[in-house]
Amino acid sequence: MELLRIATAGSVDDGKSTLIGRLLFDSKAIEDDVLSAAESVSRRQSNEYLNLALLTDGLRAEREQGITIDVAYRYFGTAQRKFILADTPGHVQYTRNMVTGASTADVALIIVDARNGVVEQSLRHAVIAALLGIRHVVVCINKMDLVDFSEEVFATIKRQFETFLDDLKVDCAHFVPVSALIGDNVVEPSERMPWYTDGPLLRHLEQLEIGRTPADDALRLPVQYVIRPLKGEYHDYRGYAGSIRSGVVRVGQQIGILPQGKTSRITAIETPDGEADEAAWPTAVTVRIKDDIDISRGDLICAADGVPRVSKSFDATVCWMSESKDLTQGSMLRIKHTTRTGRAMITALHSRIDVATLSAETGCNALKLNEIGRVSIKTSLPIVYDDYTVNRVTGSFILIDEATNETVAAGMIGKPAFGNFDSED
Repeated sequence: MELLRIATAGSVDDGKSTLIGRLLFDSKAIEDDVLSAAESVSRRQSNEYLNLALLTDGLRAEREQGITIDVAYRYFGTAQRKFILADTPGHVQYTRNMVTGASTADVALIIVDARNGVVEQSLRHAVIAALLGIRHVVVCINKMDLVDFSEEVFATIKRQFETFLDDLKVDCAHFVPVSALIGDNVVEPSERMPWYTDGPLLRHLEQLEIGRTPADDALRLPVQYVIRPLKGEYHDYRGYAGSIRSGVVRVGQQIGILPQGKTSRITAIETPDGEADEAAWPTAVTVRIKDDIDISRGDLICAADGVPRVSKSFDATVCWMSESKDLTQGSMLRIKHTTRTGRAMITALHSRIDVATLSAETGCNALKLNEIGRVSIKTSLPIVYDDYTVNRVTGSFILIDEATNETVAAGMIGKPAFGNFDSED
C-alpha cells in the first residue's frame, strides 16, 4: 500500500493538534488506552468536547502550555493508503523542529485560523515547506464554525494564500474549510458548508497523486559498509552495502563510482529477501561489481549516464539550529553528507532570508538560532552531490560542532526553486 508522508504546521492556537487528533480519532487510529486517558483529562478540564489535542501533544510541557514544542510522528492508515504524519511546532523559536519534521515529507498540511486569516507564521511555514522541496501544500482553513461557516471568509483567505504560494512556485495547492473541533470536512463532508464540494481532507489525502518518486530518478547508492570476510571459503567475496536513495540498480548495469571517477558493472544484488536481478528505492542492498576497485564508506555508486557533481566547495541554504553559538564566516565544523563525514569551513555568509517577504538581507554578520541563510562552504573531502531541487538526499547535509558533537545546522545544496537570495546576483 502506498505511503504518504505529511508534515503539519500552523501558528499557535490555529488548532493544528486538534485537527490531527480529529483525523486520528475519526479514522479509528487511536488506541483504547490513549483515548481513555484523553477522555479522563477532558473531564477534569470541564471541556464540553473531547480535547482532541491531548491525542497528539504527548509531552507534559506541551499539555501544560497548550502548545506543541517537539516533533511527534503519528502513524495511521485507511483502506486506500498509509500515512506518517509529522506534528511540528508552530512557534517561530521552534523553526528548526519544523525543518526536521518536514525534511522527508511529501505534503505540507498548513492550518490557518479562519478568524485571523493568513499571518506571518503561516507564510513562514509555507516558505520552509518550499525550501525543503515539498511541492504539494494542503491549506486547512480551520475554525469555520466560529465564522458562521462563511464562504466569503474562506474565499478571501484562499485568494491571499494562493498569491503567496504562486511566488513560491508550489506545483499543487489545495484548500479545505474545516472545523476540527466538531469534525466538519475532516473525515466526513460537512452539511453546514454545502457550498464546498471538493470533499473532506482525508479523501483528498487518500487520492493525492505525488507524481515522481525517488525511484524515477537516477541511481544514487551511498556506500555505508564494505563487506569482506577475513577468511574461509568466501575470502574473495567483496560486497558494498547501503540503501538505494534514488533510482534502480540492475544486474549487468554499467555504473560509476565517485569520487574516484571509475566505472564498472553490477554482477550481483543481495536484498533482505535474497538475491535479485534488480532493486529500487528505498531498498537496502549489498551489491557486487565486476572490477577490483578501492571503494570505501562515503563513496557513491551511481548510474553511469547520470553522474552527479564532485567538488570541495559549493553554495547552500542552511537553517541554523544552535542555541549556544552563531554561524559566522570562518566557522569550522564537521559536515555529514549521505554516508561521508569530513571537515567544513564557512567561507562566505551571503545573506539571511526574510521568510515573510522572500527577500535577502545582505550584509549580515551571523546567523542565529532558527535563522535561514545562504552560505558558501569548503570541505576537506570531495563531496558527491546533486542540487537539492534534483535529489533531496544527495543535495542535503548536516553540520556538526566538533567540540560538542551537536548538530548545529541542516543544509540544502544549490539555489532554492524560488526567490533570488544570493548577494552576488
